[in-house]
Amino acid sequence: MAEDSFELQPEEARLLLNIAMMATGRNLFRSAATILAALEGFRPDSEQVANAKVVLMLSMKQAELAVEYIRGQALAKWPESGMLKAFLGMALQQLGRNDEANQALQEATASSDPAAANLARGLLN
Repeated sequence: MAEDSFELQPEEARLLLNIAMMATGRNLFRSAATILAALEGFRPDSEQVANAKVVLMLSMKQAELAVEYIRGQALAKWPESGMLKAFLGMALQQLGRNDEANQALQEATASSDPAAANLARGLLN
């Protein structure tokens, strides 16, 4: 019997990403992590999934893990990501590493992503 392959459609991926973010917001961290791990399997090149993973880490008060993930994996894939740089700055602030945080946030303010630039500006003030 031939095995049917499963393909995740873009609208399904967006829905699952939104569900993972809602789970994170409700402190349902294990559920959010499970959904994001599955999404990452289907969309390994999705910056949105990477951003959601960072939000989950920060929500779980795992700023050091977020810094390691952003610097070690995420920025290697998306070196120009303003949002990842803003999240890096946020994580570094949480760790009290303010000089490093300010450098990352300054870079993010120059991003072509207005949401990332606004987040970074807000964190700098």
